[in-house]
Amino acid sequence: MDKELTKQNQLVDTFGRNITYLRLSVTDRCDLRCVYCMSENMQFVPRSQLLTLEELVRLGSNMVDCGISKIRLTGGEPLTRSNIMNVFEAYGQLKGLKELTLTTNGTLLDRYAQSLKDAGVDRINISLDSLKPERFHNITRVGDIQRTLNGIEAALKVGFRRIKINSVILKHRNHDEIHDLVRFVMQHDMDISFIEEMPLGYIDDHNRAEAYYSSDHILRELQEKLELLPSTETTGGPSRYYHINGSNSKIGFISPHSHNFCSHCNRIRVTAEGRLLLCLGQENSVDLRRVIRANPLDDQILKKIIVNSMQIKPEKHEFDLKVQPVILRHMNETGG
Repeated sequence: MDKELTKQNQLVDTFGRNITYLRLSVTDRCDLRCVYCMSENMQFVPRSQLLTLEELVRLGSNMVDCGISKIRLTGGEPLTRSNIMNVFEAYGQLKGLKELTLTTNGTLLDRYAQSLKDAGVDRINISLDSLKPERFHNITRVGDIQRTLNGIEAALKVGFRRIKINSVILKHRNHDEIHDLVRFVMQHDMDISFIEEMPLGYIDDHNRAEAYYSSDHILRELQEKLELLPSTETTGGPSRYYHINGSNSKIGFISPHSHNFCSHCNRIRVTAEGRLLLCLGQENSVDLRRVIRANPLDDQILKKIIVNSMQIKPEKHEFDLKVQPVILRHMNETGG
């Protein structure tokens, strides 16, 4: 990937925050059905409503022209999208894009890891909430843990700059595996982020308030057995990191409830339908699919609308576990 300096950033919101990071969902579909991500009987978007691969490439190029320097492809499960490698390869050639990353459940990495590395993907985040096969199956509803473990092994062999495990921790589901998950990443020279569940969309599997397990609780438990050193290091996202003394691995915490990270937000999201979300926990948005399709030959209009959208980026989200979710879209629709 070209490592030239990012083009002048035109994406500054009304709170003075520079927006440099795009999380782009390429599909709402997934081969797993994680209980915190979607309802059991999920209705997916008709494929005709998704941005085409060509539109995804065009959108990414224009975002970089406006000042985006990091793009993460997400889903659903992005690797289930047919011919998605065409998008990775096109993004890998974008001048001004400093970092191209991926969030995946790992089930298809044994097939795609080398191609992703060759395309210019720098880092990969892999979702793994349990190391116990039966529990993994229950959390994902349909998953076989061996497929994800095989994907992690394939990614390690390829040699990405860094691999991070993402674990959503739920009380009475997997909170007792915190130490096991940390040992696992230390053994494989990976990092891990523990995530507080995001209250997006209605789910019927559990009560989110009752399942809530705070980052502070996890940190205290880990400090009983590990020496953790606060780090100023960042990967451009919301994680607060700690170094594990005596290890190359880091532990991160994504804490939308206990440690609101909105004040330094540098992110925007685009759904697979082309809806530009200015905040994970608010509905302020712009229909970029309509703009793209109404102006197939005019990128200046698209860029102008992207830049102007910064005026409606809200200051913060309003997550509240004690009330029904205000945000009706599920996490798989939003982009993880």
